[in-house]
Amino acid sequence: MSTDRLWTLQELAKFLGVPTQSIYQMNWKGTGPRSYKVGRHRRYDPRDVQQWLETRSSDAGSGR
Repeated sequence: MSTDRLWTLQELAKFLGVPTQSIYQMNWKGTGPRSYKVGRHRRYDPRDVQQWLETRSSDAGSGR
């Protein structure tokens, strides 16, 4: 998957290996990666997704 452009919700779900409904829920709850509204569409920067994943690591904050 390309990291030189913004991802769609479906591409993000595929990358994370989760159903698209899970992404919708994360957006609604405000717990997912940062996203951008482009017209009526939501897009995700792969760099933001990677940073978000790093904060969700089981090692986050453990000093490892």
